[in-house]
Amino acid sequence: MPTPASPSRRRILFDALAGTAALSLAPLARATAATVAAKTLPGTDLVLPTGSIHDFDFFVGAWNFRNYRLKRRWVGSRDWDEFPASLRCESRMGGVVNLDEGVFPTKGWQGMTLRVFNLEEQRWYLYWINSSTGRLFPPVAGGFDGDRGEFYGEDRDEGRPVKVRFRWTRIDADRARWEQAFSLDGKQWETNWKMEHTRVGV
Repeated sequence: MPTPASPSRRRILFDALAGTAALSLAPLARATAATVAAKTLPGTDLVLPTGSIHDFDFFVGAWNFRNYRLKRRWVGSRDWDEFPASLRCESRMGGVVNLDEGVFPTKGWQGMTLRVFNLEEQRWYLYWINSSTGRLFPPVAGGFDGDRGEFYGEDRDEGRPVKVRFRWTRIDADRARWEQAFSLDGKQWETNWKMEHTRVGV
């Protein structure tokens, strides 16, 4: 019959096993830290924010909103085109996917935003589709810190490469604001589209 291990021997064995377990988990911990490590917007020192899978839970439901879009960009204009729209937002796949489809009745087109949460990076990637072109625009990536979310990406505007910023603000349970801005250098930004959202029924 084996001799029972003494308390000191059991302690040594426990410490050895704990150390082995820690060593076996170390590569996973390093990999996780690496995937959530800071990423920057190419050509800038802007760090892409991280967020939570619940960042857009507040937006699920039906909304009406007013659009304010610059009639001319890059000329310092403050002349806004104002028009109405409505949308319905849904959460899918346990919250990993969030999407909304909007109708712009005075413009004759629809738009859809597909938001996908990258679990490894802990970042949202936001894609926009416009029914007038059928084009899937390049994504912006980021997340919320409290009631404010920022998302950055790259695109082209009138053939010129631009940096893109989406800024979300949760005002309260029934109101939210979205803004789009473009930049040529990632430092000077021009806001060219704003949406003021109000939950249907408020």
